[in-house]
Formats: sequence, structure tokens, C-alpha cells
Amino acid sequence: MSDWITALEGRRKSEDRIDFDTPDPAREALDATVVTPLIHLGVLDVIGSGAGKFLQGQTSAQVDLANGDFAPLTCFCTAKGRMLANAQLLRVAPDHYRLILHRGLIETLGSHLKKFAPFYKSELKVRDDLALIGLIGKEAKALAEVRFDLVPPAIWHQAGDESVQLLAHPGPQPRLLACLPVAAAQETVSRLTPQASLVGNAVWCLHDIQAGLAWLTPQHQDALLPQMINWEALGGISFKKGCYTGQEVVARAHFRGQVKKRLARAQLEGDRVPALGTPLLDENDKPQGEVLAAEMDAYGQPEILAVASTREEIGPLSVDGQPVKLMKLPYPIERLDPESLALA
Repeated sequence: MSDWITALEGRRKSEDRIDFDTPDPAREALDATVVTPLIHLGVLDVIGSGAGKFLQGQTSAQVDLANGDFAPLTCFCTAKGRMLANAQLLRVAPDHYRLILHRGLIETLGSHLKKFAPFYKSELKVRDDLALIGLIGKEAKALAEVRFDLVPPAIWHQAGDESVQLLAHPGPQPRLLACLPVAAAQETVSRLTPQASLVGNAVWCLHDIQAGLAWLTPQHQDALLPQMINWEALGGISFKKGCYTGQEVVARAHFRGQVKKRLARAQLEGDRVPALGTPLLDENDKPQGEVLAAEMDAYGQPEILAVASTREEIGPLSVDGQPVKLMKLPYPIERLDPESLALA
């Protein structure tokens, strides 16, 4: 665990989860404002004179849209259209791009991209010297503006400079993600905690679930088409750009409507948080999907994101013996072009 988190008296619950002593953290995020170290996420930089052209041939984003203001969602696929990772793409300086993604995918994505980077005079850097900090709650925007001296951006946009970037993510409460040097992390959090309670990152992950936003983990790497996590409905795929690895399969699935599984949001009628990959079973105990993300909500019930069959006659489902109550996603399942989001 990083020294700055240890100094804040954080306790690691697992490789991807950190916890603090604040009681009822999920409820605190609804009623007030909280701050959390986002230890489940990491940073991979792409730097070089050909970095933009290099990324354009590898990622679902229209790279020119990442202009230091708009910070689009994107994904990297195999030739068969299966995702190796999904990420948010920032431009922090000319010829310098930044990817924020699940920490467990950085090594494998980096190894995949390094095969092509030298042809574009580009290099990849894993940025273990950077910290990611999340702010959630009613006063998150006002607090960020005061403490970072930055006007909070619109959702999927960025503010800041080469040293500090501030990003806005969707959710049931305002959410901001700050990327800054590890050397400044402890002091920054300490300046936030008089107005924001320090909580574990499970709260941030819960708000991802409630936003219908699934971040790929090693559990599902190279297994899902982007549309299976509703990536085109979140603006994570540009259908107006040229070729990239996997583009033909992704486009065919979109235009021919061949996606038989989709991301669904649900609450479980029980008290157990299922492991990633736990199957969704129908009344005949036949698998109809599996869990991609799961966290306990403010009311003591598990909430999940799952890739599930789109068949209407699927019937009642259960996960780990707990009945599934499907919940409405906060966005329509239809194509959202990132070109339109860039103008927001």
C-alpha cells in the first residue's frame, strides 16, 4: 500500500479495495461529501511525436477529440473485437496522452501496445508516481474549485494542466476524479477532509454501478464486445473514424444488431456481494449472464452490473442464491456519438 494511504490510516481489504473508519460510507456519499483514494485504477501514458496517430489505429476513440478539454471514453480490442481494456483518454500536453483504466489491465495492455509503439516514435509509461483521488457528493464541485483552483469540467471533460488533471464522471451524486503526483496526495487529501469524509473506494465503485458504467477487470479481459457493456451508449465508440484493431467486428455487431448480451443493472434481494464472474441463473439453473461489478449500497443490499442475455422471455434470475431485481439504467441503449459529447 502506498505510503500516503498508510499515513491516512487506510486499511487494504483486497488488492483493489481500501477502507477507512468512517461509518456508513455509502450513506455519507448520499448525504454529504466524501473523498477516496481510487486504488483500483491506474495510469498509462503514451508519449511521442506519433502518439496520436498510434492511438488512432488502436483505440475506439476519435483521438483528435481528446483535445485537453474533452476526455473521451475508449476501448482497445483484439482483431476479433473483444476488449483488452476500456479507459478514459486524456491529452495532457502536445504528443502526450494519458489513459485511466483498471490497474490490473495496465501490464497486459502495455505489453500489447508496445509491439506497435516504436513504429510511431512513441513510448508507453506506467505512471506509478501518480495518484488518483475521487470526490463524491453535493459539495464536491465547490470543494474541488476551492482546493484545486480549477473550475470543475462537464462530464467526460477535463480541466487542469500537465501537473494536475480534474475529470468529471457521471453518477447519482456529482463526482470528480483528480490525477496528481503521489508526492502531493497526502497533503491534498488532508486539505479536503475538513469538508469531506475519508471513505473506501468501494463507494466510488458503487456509483459506477449506479451510473451503468462498467470498467473491465482481468476477470473479463478478451471476453466481451464493447457493446456488451453498452460502450456505444456511453459514447465510448466512434463510428465516424477510420480503421482500428477490431473495428470491423465492432461495426458489424452495431449495424447488424448482433449483440445478444447487454449490460444490465440490478439489485439483489440478499446481503451477500457476489464475486466477479458469478453466473446469473434462470429458474432452470441455466446461466444467462455473469457479474461484472458488485458492491453493497447505502441500504445494505448488493447492487450489480452484469452482462445478461437480451432475450425477453428469460424469466426470473438469481445470483448466488439471491433473487435479481432489475433496475433501470440511467441512459438509453442507443448509439451516442462521442463527436456530440465533445461539444457539451
